[in-house]
Amino acid sequence: MPYIEFTDSQRERAAAVDLEAFLLSRGERLLSEGRDKRLASDHSVTVRGNEWFDHATKEGGGPVTFVQKFYGLSYPEAMSCLLNGERGEIRSAPPKQKEKKEFQLPPRNDTMRRVYAYLLKQRLVSRNVLDTFVHAGLIYESREPSKGGNDYHNAVFVGLDEHGVPRHAHKRSLYSTGPGLKRNVGGCDPRYSFHHTGNSDRLYVFEAPVDLLSFLTLYQKDWQSHSYAALCGTSEHAMLWMLEQNPQIRNVLLCLDHDEAGIEASGRLTEILQGHGYSCISVLQPENKDWNEDLKAAHGLPALPAEEHPQLIVAPDVCQFIGEKSESVKLDRLEKEISGLLQFYPEHLHWGHFGKAMECMEHASALALAASRRELRQLGVSVSSEELAQRMCDRIQPHQNHSVLKNRHRELAPRVQAVLAKKYTPGIRSAEDKRQLAEAWLDLAADFAKVSVKYEAEELKKWQKQQQESKQVMTM
Repeated sequence: MPYIEFTDSQRERAAAVDLEAFLLSRGERLLSEGRDKRLASDHSVTVRGNEWFDHATKEGGGPVTFVQKFYGLSYPEAMSCLLNGERGEIRSAPPKQKEKKEFQLPPRNDTMRRVYAYLLKQRLVSRNVLDTFVHAGLIYESREPSKGGNDYHNAVFVGLDEHGVPRHAHKRSLYSTGPGLKRNVGGCDPRYSFHHTGNSDRLYVFEAPVDLLSFLTLYQKDWQSHSYAALCGTSEHAMLWMLEQNPQIRNVLLCLDHDEAGIEASGRLTEILQGHGYSCISVLQPENKDWNEDLKAAHGLPALPAEEHPQLIVAPDVCQFIGEKSESVKLDRLEKEISGLLQFYPEHLHWGHFGKAMECMEHASALALAASRRELRQLGVSVSSEELAQRMCDRIQPHQNHSVLKNRHRELAPRVQAVLAKKYTPGIRSAEDKRQLAEAWLDLAADFAKVSVKYEAEELKKWQKQQQESKQVMTM
């Protein structure tokens, strides 16, 4: 297939573009914040020189990735935009020859002393649980030379394929100081990460091997009859492979960390499982940040607390407010009002009037919610604004609510048109048609509400960060 190639000089010039000057040239407003400039149309984004960072999604980079993300352009389009219209040369792409690194287990140490000391004394894992995995060859201690002359020692968690051949290894540093190394060995196949296969219909899914071992320590009764998988991250590959190899498994329990990343991963994995035909899916959260922290707490030791997702904290209040607002809105100019609100939204963002921009989205959400209630009443279904607001709140999933505030009106416009097209379909609508239209209005109401939820969540995170920094200053 042909591709567009840019010269080294073009790439260097694009990468060196001053983002502040670029944004001002496109009519964007920037707000001063120390050495950084904050994007008025999306205040979670700051720029400095040729670098940007989104404090909400923890992403950042240079000019090219900024233009791709915030203006929705392809790589060639982003390059041309930054180079004032210059284009690259169209070339025929050579066949790709991707070299795959050969997987090899790290070299073993002569003893397991450090692994046992780390997992038993520091991580508080049960000796019986640990012995089971060690005797199966799934946990061992590695010894690898370093440039400084001292050997590195890591706990290695091995994943076997269906033939018992090692295909995956996850290394965890055994040193207590600092966060410690945690990574997969090069050449791993992500399907075969650290796991145990039982004969029951249950599969427990974890982020890390230590979480898995901690859970088994807490709940040891008949544990070997069930199946367990540590994703060594949050990708779905190991989970799906376990289900493929064990068709008797019908109940999947997602036991990921109780923090922002774990909550989003649980939502995403739930959707993947549903797409594969699984309906018995449970989310089992630790009381503290992860299962090892729960194990510490069980021993009376200090434990890191759970971190609720900011969007799940603010969503109930936002939806309740919209539900109350939906009781007083008028629907005689429904289409024109929603279209107008979509037009005003980017203008308010451009001038940094975030409150007014959110009012637009909340009013549009209230209109859509009222339209949903009207369709239900025509079916003879009486539903309160509180109940409808709760249904809307249930539709707001953090893992689906990531796109930047700046582009939301562009995303919402075709969704509005799709609902209106359903509303104005020629012919007499059946009761099922009305029910589907009521659901479509409710989905649209949730889509509008997500904008305000994301904004309020970002504000909450900023406030939490300020409180944390204030506490640190007071303790110094």
